[in-house]
Amino acid sequence: MSGQVWVSLISLGGVVLGGMLSYLVQHRTQSSAERAEQQRQLSALSEARRAERLALLERFIEVAAEAERSAFSRPSEWDDTHPWYLTTQGVMNRLWVAERLIRVQFPLPVHDAARAYFLDLNRTVWEGLPDGESVRDYLEDNRLAFLDAARSVMG
Repeated sequence: MSGQVWVSLISLGGVVLGGMLSYLVQHRTQSSAERAEQQRQLSALSEARRAERLALLERFIEVAAEAERSAFSRPSEWDDTHPWYLTTQGVMNRLWVAERLIRVQFPLPVHDAARAYFLDLNRTVWEGLPDGESVRDYLEDNRLAFLDAARSVMG
């Protein structure tokens, strides 16, 4: 073969090799950028979910505190026209909804703790406690169990 053919073949081989290397670098760069974007999106989604959970916990705790205040201020006698009943009915309905949302957003152990606390609150608000029992003491164990379960999930 003549020298010109060799030079042409070597030149063609260099172009092919350069093109392949360029393709590999571009492919690698694109894959790396896609992975970084996917990781950023997962991180943003995770942070958004955490914020939703935190807002839901705040809502549940806030309404539960209102329900506790209702339990403390429970009159000895009331009917369905009494102002305490009308206010408390709205509070307990909001607490019921917040407790159901805990089930949707959190693992079952957190919901189970929220449910136990809700049931204690519900019983205390509507039925009262025997004389001599403290509302605070009666609710304390399940309230703390719920808060501890929520904290363990929130990290």
